[in-house]
Amino acid sequence: MILFQDEFKLFFNDSSLQEIADKCLKISLDAFNVNNGNIPKWTIALEELNALPKGKIELDEPYIKLDQSGINTEIITTALKRLLPWRKGPFMFNSLKLESEWQGGLKWQRLQNHITPLKNRRVLDVGAGNGYFTLRMAMEGASKALGIEPFLLFNYQYTAIKSLANNTTNTMLLPIRLEEMPKLAVFDSVFSMGVLYHQRDHMQHLSQLKEMMTPGAELILETLVVDGPNGYSLIPEGRYAQMRNVHCLPSIETLKSWLVQANFKNIQVIDISKTTPEEQRKSEWIGDNAASLEDFLDPSDSSLTKEGHPAPTRVIIICQN
Repeated sequence: MILFQDEFKLFFNDSSLQEIADKCLKISLDAFNVNNGNIPKWTIALEELNALPKGKIELDEPYIKLDQSGINTEIITTALKRLLPWRKGPFMFNSLKLESEWQGGLKWQRLQNHITPLKNRRVLDVGAGNGYFTLRMAMEGASKALGIEPFLLFNYQYTAIKSLANNTTNTMLLPIRLEEMPKLAVFDSVFSMGVLYHQRDHMQHLSQLKEMMTPGAELILETLVVDGPNGYSLIPEGRYAQMRNVHCLPSIETLKSWLVQANFKNIQVIDISKTTPEEQRKSEWIGDNAASLEDFLDPSDSSLTKEGHPAPTRVIIICQN
């Protein structure tokens, strides 16, 4: 994997992170060595991008932006399109705007003024996708921002972005599942966004998050919810908004009771938002004939999914270990 091991050594030079480094390295190398027919195509993209000069990475809200003077944008476009679909973003490469399916800046705006400032904190981003939010966490001053994401394509997308950037040694994305992480309390802020409803055992997920957190650390939890009293959850039969692996959507009160049961403290709901086509949308960067939110809703009633369930509403909760 281009860049991976050199970047790994630089990132894990932190005294606390060194305690989990060996296991993280082994799991990651095993993941990158799987037999996947797309890897040759993805590797070509990385080779094309790695040959280009590095640029400065900065925020041009909502874009994570890379400026590389004198580079033909067509070269970057061709390479990045080998890595479709781009779900999280958006990004900007010189004048090229990579409009991902999700407009990640909207979610970040909803939480950034409520969470404990990330400056000088060790941060874990669980289910990080291609690392858009992990990079934003690093830009907020995190001493270390580690994203974990088992889906291999997203790791290649992240490496593509990093291959064009300089001075990004405080951020890393690894192909690791939360349950594979060494159970050591080393992170001051832990993010689980868009992950809980994919878990067959929600309490196990909350417990595993807690195991990674230092005393007093903050959890930022974002997930799908439905209206209802304490104790109510929607358990979809089949699909939810065309997604196969949605196991449980709690009411907000139910979700708060789960967090109490998992021994989290100071539980605060900081945002409740319906997902809109402004935030989740079709784009050329998710590939040909790709569907998005507008295709997942009842065409005659946008308050319902195609399956007749309540349309997606997301909550953000912060709490402490």
